[in-house]
Amino acid sequence: MLSKRIIPCLDVRNGRLTKGVKFKGNVDIGDPVESAHMYYEEGADEIVFYDITASHEGRNIFLDVVNEVASRIFIPFSVGGGINTLEDMRAVLLAGAEKVSVNSGAVKNPDIISQGAAAFGSQCVVLGMDVKQVEKSEQIPSGYEIVVHGGRKYTGLDAVEWAKTGEALGAGEICLNSIDADGTKDGYELNLTRLIVESVSIPVIASGGAGNPQHMADALTEGKASAALIASIVHYGEYTIPQIKKEIAAQGVKMRMVW
Repeated sequence: MLSKRIIPCLDVRNGRLTKGVKFKGNVDIGDPVESAHMYYEEGADEIVFYDITASHEGRNIFLDVVNEVASRIFIPFSVGGGINTLEDMRAVLLAGAEKVSVNSGAVKNPDIISQGAAAFGSQCVVLGMDVKQVEKSEQIPSGYEIVVHGGRKYTGLDAVEWAKTGEALGAGEICLNSIDADGTKDGYELNLTRLIVESVSIPVIASGGAGNPQHMADALTEGKASAALIASIVHYGEYTIPQIKKEIAAQGVKMRMVW
């Protein structure tokens, strides 16, 4: 069995680390470069960096911050936000990222997934999915809809079908974020996570709602996720990554321990 991963998420706005609840009320909470380095030293398995307003503002990602983070950490590093073309992907990878996460850009132009996979390999391409629960319908049979532009725009895409499409186009991984659970610390959306995991054969990262290590253990077992994304509980110092891994491992979940 592969080890499960714990992945701190750095939401960045105007070059600063920020956090909100359900994509709203974001506040400045520090320096993303220093935070990334601290999580690396604590034993994070990967780091995810999102420039959360790049797509909505129609601009390119903050490559200077990406470059600084990449110079301070030596674990896989995924970057997303405002990536719409193959050239955008190349720029992020040249700035030091190992993976590129496409979300709004992939909805607008799904071919970017296959183009990125052909140019850089599927292992570099992460399909980011921001999802909200809606009423089931003929168009959205799963009851989960893809939203883009930081949760501002509904797409009419069913989350399960979009996950399958992303895999078929060449995505090597899915980062699945429940907007309904985001920042609430009430636990991951396990039904959604399990639905997506069972619909594809590529790894799925659960995101949105982590409040304690038990929530992560649930996402990695009941939700069947390959990894758990975390933010608030480490940003605000409620838990360290070693504490989180120790508690999850105590439940029999295989983790990469570094002490």
